[in-house]
Amino acid sequence: MDRLSYTEPMKPELPPKRLDIKTMALGSEHVSGLDSLLNYERVTHDFRDLQPDLSLKWSAQFASRTGAAGAAEAWLKLTLSTRFPLVCQRCLEPLDLPVELAREFRFVASEAIAQEQDDDCEEDLLVQARDFDLAGLIEDELVMALPLIPRHEACPTAVPMSAADADFEAASEKPNPFAGLSGLLNGKPKS
Repeated sequence: MDRLSYTEPMKPELPPKRLDIKTMALGSEHVSGLDSLLNYERVTHDFRDLQPDLSLKWSAQFASRTGAAGAAEAWLKLTLSTRFPLVCQRCLEPLDLPVELAREFRFVASEAIAQEQDDDCEEDLLVQARDFDLAGLIEDELVMALPLIPRHEACPTAVPMSAADADFEAASEKPNPFAGLSGLLNGKPKS
């Protein structure tokens, strides 16, 4: 079976959707590229400006390490670098949020093992597969990097922090047209 050489630049530089983790780890393979954020619909649906130059630099370094039980374990170090063009929810001005991620993952044989070991380890656990979807993992990590409420640390424009409205205050000073009805119900006409 022919094996792809991942040390050469990939064309196009999209993350692979099918990787054999064990083979990649044993060979200490490195895969990297420059992709468009427009390829990740779950990430870009809230972006303010979908420009074709929204790029994502990604890198995946696979390795085999000896685990606590003395057996070889597959590991992945994933790094991502991009920017999210969002809208600040405080001042409603554009916000370009830089994103730099570096995460390590250890692969285990099954979902049951992952659940069993998850609380006792610092690294994230993934189930080892012969057809691992690196593009899917990258999209998942980008989705988790999206802020729940995007905002500047210090907004570039002053944000009004008052909820008072002059028109509302003026309207509340007018007499209530139904105030006279309360007197009729009690038998006392209001003059």
